[in-house]
Amino acid sequence: MGLCWGPPGVGKTLSVRHYSGVDDWEQWESLFTDTLGPVPKRVLEARTAFFTPTVMATPKQIDQGLARACQRISFAADFAEHSIVDPYVHTESRSSGSTELLIIDEADRLKATGFEQVRVYFDHHRMGVILIGMPGIEKRLARYPPLYSRIGFAHEYRQLTADELTAVLARRLPAEGDATDGGVAHATAIATIVRITVGNFRLVDRLLIQIERVQTVDDLKELTPEVVEAARQALLIGH
Repeated sequence: MGLCWGPPGVGKTLSVRHYSGVDDWEQWESLFTDTLGPVPKRVLEARTAFFTPTVMATPKQIDQGLARACQRISFAADFAEHSIVDPYVHTESRSSGSTELLIIDEADRLKATGFEQVRVYFDHHRMGVILIGMPGIEKRLARYPPLYSRIGFAHEYRQLTADELTAVLARRLPAEGDATDGGVAHATAIATIVRITVGNFRLVDRLLIQIERVQTVDDLKELTPEVVEAARQALLIGH
């Protein structure tokens, strides 16, 4: 069992959704056709169930939600292998046997009974479990020894460093090869983005989307500090 935590906007939910292939899964599951296409490759590779408890989740909802999330992944594995889902024939999937990992996002919403349900579920199934929450969840779990003693690793999500953020921006905002000023304006704009966002991945994404909108509306090709400032003023970002 693992535990991850970090402040808002550092990419916790985004990273686990990407790892487990949630977006591909939701598209595949929502198809209203008589014949479903192949199960998304990422879903079969990860075999990871993704579960987010509601704010006011009852013990019954948590109990049913954990089982449903894991069984759906196992049934998808059955469908990929046998082109059919029959829990009476493939009993391994009925018990979520084809699911290798369960990730619980927003684990801060769980109360004492919820944490105990997770522990019992972990003990009764052959899969890993990762809890993801806000800073302080590690201290809360320390008050529940039966669950805390099963934590095998912990990871803290942190803000991107300046070098990491610069590398991300270089891929998202490639420099113009024929810039008349030798790229000074582009480099200054990148430095401005780094200063404004302070490594918060969510703010970076929001700001870049707004920058692209400003460039499109004003028909601008180059990235300049003025474009970044115009994008910042359109967002709820502090000075």
